[in-house]
Amino acid sequence: MSPQMIDRLWKAFFDTLLMVGVSAVVTVLFAVPLALFLIVTAPGGIHPLPRLNRAVGMVVNCFRAVPFIVLLVALIPFTRLIVGTTIGVWAAIVPLSVASIPFFARIAEVALREVDRGLVEAAQSFGCTTGQIIRHVLLPEALPAMVGGMTVTLITIIGASAMAGAVGAGGLGDLAIRYGYQRFDTTVMVVVIVILVVLVSAVQFAGDRLARYLSRR
Repeated sequence: MSPQMIDRLWKAFFDTLLMVGVSAVVTVLFAVPLALFLIVTAPGGIHPLPRLNRAVGMVVNCFRAVPFIVLLVALIPFTRLIVGTTIGVWAAIVPLSVASIPFFARIAEVALREVDRGLVEAAQSFGCTTGQIIRHVLLPEALPAMVGGMTVTLITIIGASAMAGAVGAGGLGDLAIRYGYQRFDTTVMVVVIVILVVLVSAVQFAGDRLARYLSRR
């Protein structure tokens, strides 16, 4: 492999890390409040708002139902509005985040729903406010499961970032398509696959260790 290709591989690797990292941060910032809203307003929740809960849940389901490659194309006007371009790393972060937010919101919602209802009722009996119940009961109790869910989400984002390479998003997927597939460079294709496998394995290992550590606290 030529030095130029090694440089391209490094750049593609760091572009992938940038796409995945920024998308993951945006996902957590939006998905966790969304999951808390769905839990708090659900029938039997702390502040039941069934109609609003169903409406928000329907929007979440709509975004989850659209395949990523379709969402990637459908969001082109929105992506151009947000980042001013439809190609490159930052353009890929928009659809990656939009696709990941409802995905992780549902996972976080399930984790929050598994929190012992007795703990919530005990906090209510002590006069805790909704914010205090969220901060001191729901989030700490659901954190290990949410970390496990975020690990799954991160791996999904890595796969989607490679898929985004098909429309010029940059990163390892773009490199594999342009050089590995279109120019029949088998070496590049194999190296990209190995890097993606190692990256996913590292994320899974770190996520599992962190979830186990938090569950033992």
